[in-house]
Amino acid sequence: MSDESASADAPDERWYSDGLRFECTGCGNCCSGSPGYVWVDDEELAAIADFTGKSIGELRLFDTRIARGRLSLKEYANGDCIYLDPESRRCSIYPVRPKQCRTWPFWHSNIASPEAWQDVQRECPGAGHGPLVSLEEIERTADVISM
Repeated sequence: MSDESASADAPDERWYSDGLRFECTGCGNCCSGSPGYVWVDDEELAAIADFTGKSIGELRLFDTRIARGRLSLKEYANGDCIYLDPESRRCSIYPVRPKQCRTWPFWHSNIASPEAWQDVQRECPGAGHGPLVSLEEIERTADVISM
């Protein structure tokens, strides 16, 4: 590995090395829109089951689907997550929401470039606003999952 490529990979060389601003507005945009996937693992499913009082079997049958060989939460025809309350636009399982939801918007795909972050800002009114999130916190959050 050359010195040039090593320095290009250094965290202080990332385009967002000064941090990014983000504050959740509770708009629900990240829980709705175009069809997609909210991946859940067994641990997350167990937490949701405990929180909702449903059995894991019931959740698997009614609230999840297999997609691309993985388990994903279902969504309504309009793209809303089944756990997004249609009236309040709030997550009904917020305290136990999956890692994918907890790490929004700091997914590797969303911070891959300034252009990717601009796309996020068009959809998410909290992206680019609010308190400054440090490079270290962004990296720590992004590393929780691979998106």
